[in-house]
Amino acid sequence: MFLYHFLWTFPLFFLLTAASFSGSKRLKGRLALNLPERLPNKGNLWVHALSVGEVLSAIPLLEQLKVAFPGKDIVFSVATQSGMILAKEKLAGRVACIMTLPVDAWWCMRRVVNRVNPSVFILVETDLWPGLLSLLKRKGVRSLLVNGRISPRTLKSYQKAPAVVRRMLAPLAYCLMQTDLDRDRLLQLGMEREKVITTGNIKFDRDMVTLDSEEKERWFEMLGLKPSMQIWVAGSTHEGEEAALLRVFRDLKRKFPLLRLIIAPRDVARSHEISSMTSNQGMAVALRTTVAKKSHPYDVLVLNTVGELGHVYALGSVAFVGGSFVPIGGHNLLEPAAFGIPVLFGPHTHNFEFMSESILKAGGALRVRNGTELHDVMERLLSDPGLRGRMGDRAKAFVVENRGALGRVVGYVAQNMVGG
Repeated sequence: MFLYHFLWTFPLFFLLTAASFSGSKRLKGRLALNLPERLPNKGNLWVHALSVGEVLSAIPLLEQLKVAFPGKDIVFSVATQSGMILAKEKLAGRVACIMTLPVDAWWCMRRVVNRVNPSVFILVETDLWPGLLSLLKRKGVRSLLVNGRISPRTLKSYQKAPAVVRRMLAPLAYCLMQTDLDRDRLLQLGMEREKVITTGNIKFDRDMVTLDSEEKERWFEMLGLKPSMQIWVAGSTHEGEEAALLRVFRDLKRKFPLLRLIIAPRDVARSHEISSMTSNQGMAVALRTTVAKKSHPYDVLVLNTVGELGHVYALGSVAFVGGSFVPIGGHNLLEPAAFGIPVLFGPHTHNFEFMSESILKAGGALRVRNGTELHDVMERLLSDPGLRGRMGDRAKAFVVENRGALGRVVGYVAQNMVGG
């Protein structure tokens, strides 16, 4: 750790100098120079999430922690800008403090740990920082990895330096993993067996968005759609996927004129790029932020907002979950599944290996390897309401049957709090 901290010293000097001249709030946050004025008292619960996906995973955990420990404040930290935007939108007023996690330089981490002074540190899924974890351990604060997962790609990289990985993970009191497969992968690296526990995936315990008939009608109206239309929602898409989706959609629309496509890119900054791509293919397109101002109908809606995808899935007839046609590893399948609609995804789902295989076995989803298969499956589903209904029921049942991880996780939090 001495060498690790030494290597941070020179970059830290230049970053602090840059921050003093730039005035960037983001940079100052990452250097622990503008910590929130009001931080909770000693003995709070510190929960950290890397970005958008981890923030969404953390929401049910935070709600359960508030119920289980009503006398404890909760500090919530996020690393990315997009994660911070979502955290402020979803959690403002529901936690005592939302802050940016500083870089892992010794000066920054010492400053933030001394100010927060938690009774336990809860890391959601990923974003391991050895400096922070070792400092917390020296101060007698236990750290828990919650909802941990090890993808095949991560395992392969970890296996190149297992001793380094073991040292990085050593300060953790427990690694609470999503599946037995994730647990076994961590054990392959030489982790202590008693510290690695399968608790399940807390994403299943999230209170999914529900819309009654009036709310649905309002969302259809807001988006310039009609309940009589068939809505195909493609969520969390990446570069290289939208072009294939648009080709399939254009062909399908010849047979299903009431079909509409809603694309929600993982990076909303790509929304105008996708909009131009759609226009170039001769289809009418609208952005979510301007659709209310448009008087003419559209074929494709690009969701250029953060936090609305959950509501939009509720309007869908079929969902496609992105990051799976390209080798990203897929994204969370639970939101569309919880609304009881068929879920489609591509061949690359290694980030959600257990979830994707399990929902396939349950009959609530289908894997498509390319655009041709996607076209054929979509045509079959759009032509057969009964098939869509059966798949949707199985998808929803899959979500309900896998709940329960939160209770197990909260039990470990209780056991590991300082003074708890």
